[in-house]
Formats: sequence, structure tokens, C-alpha cells
Amino acid sequence: MRFSSRLAFILSALVLVIGIGCFPAGKAWAQYPGHISSYVIDAQTGEVLSQSDAELQRYPASLTKLMTLYLAFRALQAHQITLDEQIPVSIHASIQKPSKLGLVPGTRFTVEQAILALVTKSANDAACALGEFLGGGDEVRFAQLMTQQARALGMANTTFRNASGLPDPDQVTTAHDLGILAQRLISDFPGDYHYFDVPQFYFHRRVIPNHDPMLKIYSGADGLKTGYTDLAGHNLVTSAIRGNTRLIGVVMGASSNASRSMAMAALLDRGFADKGLAPQPLMHQSTLMASARSGGRSSGRHGAGRRPVEVADASGHRRMAHHIGSVRMVSLHAQGAVHHTKHRVRG
Repeated sequence: MRFSSRLAFILSALVLVIGIGCFPAGKAWAQYPGHISSYVIDAQTGEVLSQSDAELQRYPASLTKLMTLYLAFRALQAHQITLDEQIPVSIHASIQKPSKLGLVPGTRFTVEQAILALVTKSANDAACALGEFLGGGDEVRFAQLMTQQARALGMANTTFRNASGLPDPDQVTTAHDLGILAQRLISDFPGDYHYFDVPQFYFHRRVIPNHDPMLKIYSGADGLKTGYTDLAGHNLVTSAIRGNTRLIGVVMGASSNASRSMAMAALLDRGFADKGLAPQPLMHQSTLMASARSGGRSSGRHGAGRRPVEVADASGHRRMAHHIGSVRMVSLHAQGAVHHTKHRVRG
């Protein structure tokens, strides 16, 4: 009996191992932080210049906020919301885990402040509040709209469950899909893309700096977003321009901030070389190398220990009359058009 029980246990373990190994690649059961997925394209033509495991589903972490921003920009473009419009802060939004602005339940902040908080500090409380605002008071409903928009853009292997990128086992994407999203952010919203390049913004007398490292070290870089969780690893989407050529790069699953920056720089350099453009030396390379030697750990008032802090800011570019006390629910048609219905926020 003892032998048969042991044999049964071994066979069960083998079935489990085989089952996991044969599970469809679409399920992100294992993320393998430290194993990089990458994707580089010409932003104008869509030409793929390089890719590595670009279709492997990964956890997006704060790269999720690129879709939250896409829907916010789309609503602005359609005049469904305004930059000055006031977003109510719910208890649910206020209790999101860091990184966060420290929003207080019952207070309000503007749509533009939310945009800046996402592209700079990668604030999860601001992302949640913005998602609730655009989703009729419900972040889950907004996440469904995010997934619908992803499908409309051709992001076939992406599913969203929240507006911030905080861990959820069902919230997955690919380097390829994020390349599509970055390309569309740039092409669909040329009047709003400047937010990704802002150096800092002020919130409640605090200066919130932009901590996207590529803006500081890579010549021609002008955005987009960083992301990190333990399971996702260190993620990065970057746009950079040299001459008349704009490239978009995606790096997912790097082992540190420094390694993802160096991987991105190398990928973009190779892409520009393929376009006949000579590489340029990294700016502040000594700072990057020091970070690499320390394992990419952040330090000082913006963070200590092993968790990086993701942060940045902007000045306003357009002002419209605001409508206080309402949130918007965005709905998507098959073609990707956006419409809305007003909903009052209680309390």
C-alpha cells in the first residue's frame, strides 16, 4: 500500500508537470522575471525591426496605465470630458497600494492632474479614480472597456482587470500588443502625447518628478512608461526619434531598472542602425552603470530598497469648461468609436 501510494503521488506529480508544460501559451501561469520579451517597430510604418518572445503573455504591471490613458485621451478628443473636470476620489481608489499620490476619499482632483500622476508617479490611486470616472463609477466596468478597446486596436492577447496594473493573475498582455498600443497613442493623440515627456508637475505643493530613465539617458527618447511588480519583472515602453525616424521599443521581464534601460538602449540602437542612423552615446551613462552595479535599487527620498519608484509631470495645453460632480461611462462600438452616458456619483 505504501509503495502504491508513493507511485500514485509520483504519477500525479508527473501529470501536473506535463500539464503545466503543455498548457496553452496564452495563459500567463509563469512570468519568468529575468527572461526578457522585446519588440521594436518603426512607429510610422509599423515595420518590425526586432522581436524576442513578443507573443508571450506577461503581466503588464504599470504599463496597464497606457490603456487607461488611451481611453482618457479618447474621451478628451471626443469632448466627453475636459482637462479641468473634477474627478471624485472614492474610498476604493484611496486604498490602492503604492505607488500613489495619497488621495483622500471625498476630495476631487482634475483630469489633467490624473494624467500627470499616471505618466509621472504611476500613481495607482489616481489611475483607479480615473478609471472609475470613465467607467461610470465602477473600475471593473472600466477594465472591461479597456479590454474592448484593446481588441478594437488589434491587441488580441491582452486582457485588463483594473486601471492601474496592480497584480491580477488574469491581467495579461504581450510585448507585441504593447507596441501596438504605444504606436496608436502616438498617432491617435498627437496633441496629448507631450504629457509623456514632461519633467515634473506640482501636486499639493509637492514636486512630482518624471522617473522614466530613458528620458534622461537616451538621446531622442520622449516617453512612454515604466512598470514593475515582483512577478512581472521590470517593464518599459519607450519612443525615441532620430532624424525623421521614430522607433518604439518594448522590454518586459528585465531583472532590474538598469538592465531594462540598457536592454532598451541596445535594442533601439540596433533599430536605428538598421535604418541607417548611427548610434549615439548614452547620456549620464555613469549614473546608469552605478545603478547596474547596485542591482538597480532606488535610493533617497523617492524610494529605498529593492522596489523602484515610478514617477513624472506636465504643463497644460488646453483648457475647457468643466462639469463638476459627474463621471463618464465610455462605451465602445466594434469600430472603436467612443460614446458616453453621464452617471452621478453618490456621497
